[in-house]
Amino acid sequence: MTQPSLLRTVARRLFGYGVLVFFAGVFIYPFLLTIASSFKSLPDIQANPVALLPSPEFGGATLEGIARLNSPQIRFPRWALNSAITTVAVVVLRLTLDATAGYALARLRFRGRRLLFAMVVAVMAVPGVVLLVPRFLVMRQLGILNTYAGLILPLAFDAFGIFLMKQFFEQLPREIEEAAAVDGASTWQVFRHIMLPMAAPGLIALTILSTQGVWNEFMHMLIAAPSEPDLKTLTVGLAGIRGAFGEAPPWNTILAGSIITTIPIAVIFFIFQRYFVQGLATSGTKG
Repeated sequence: MTQPSLLRTVARRLFGYGVLVFFAGVFIYPFLLTIASSFKSLPDIQANPVALLPSPEFGGATLEGIARLNSPQIRFPRWALNSAITTVAVVVLRLTLDATAGYALARLRFRGRRLLFAMVVAVMAVPGVVLLVPRFLVMRQLGILNTYAGLILPLAFDAFGIFLMKQFFEQLPREIEEAAAVDGASTWQVFRHIMLPMAAPGLIALTILSTQGVWNEFMHMLIAAPSEPDLKTLTVGLAGIRGAFGEAPPWNTILAGSIITTIPIAVIFFIFQRYFVQGLATSGTKG
């Protein structure tokens, strides 16, 4: 390679890396600013809203924003407990129901199977906000508003989870099921002891997606417990902080709560990301 060609190659690479670094900074900067602002005092945030370091002029870094999370107006531990209970319950129910329904649609032959799957796909195409009012009316009729049942049960069935597990089970070889059936295993035994362990990557992908979705759910949590402060989740509670403090909202507290809320999902994703990608890639190879 001649020197001019080498220089052009190096210049193109440097330009490409520069563009990537620029756009990476555009996406990362707001997150870094959120972390920095959670350790600033309120006067510091007002005077230096886009600074990444707390100003010594206003006392430097402070934990007042984090300390306020457990004040009488902000019951962050209670909100975190409600979010944890709701998320764990919904994820367990989704894993059970979605895996069972996905296996039935993928392997069992019964009348109306294709129609049922078409309805599942159709539900995925409906925006969630369209279902909010009917969901609220149904919950009110059942008497589960302002209860844990209202927070959990409407989210226990997930059309995307059924679709994901159906696609995953269809990738697994039928020969294993046939061999187990010859040995006398029932359909439930084949599903429980053979197919579920083999579907572990798909179940992990569903777990991560469901955990992230339920943990960050806002609209359903808002309508499911509209008049019960003890049932507020993190998303609803953090959204209501600004209104509770009127014209002087504690931005450092709001941002600190947002960062703490993000940590569990980030940890789960980084631990299981390999299985998550594997599960999605496998389930998407067959339509």
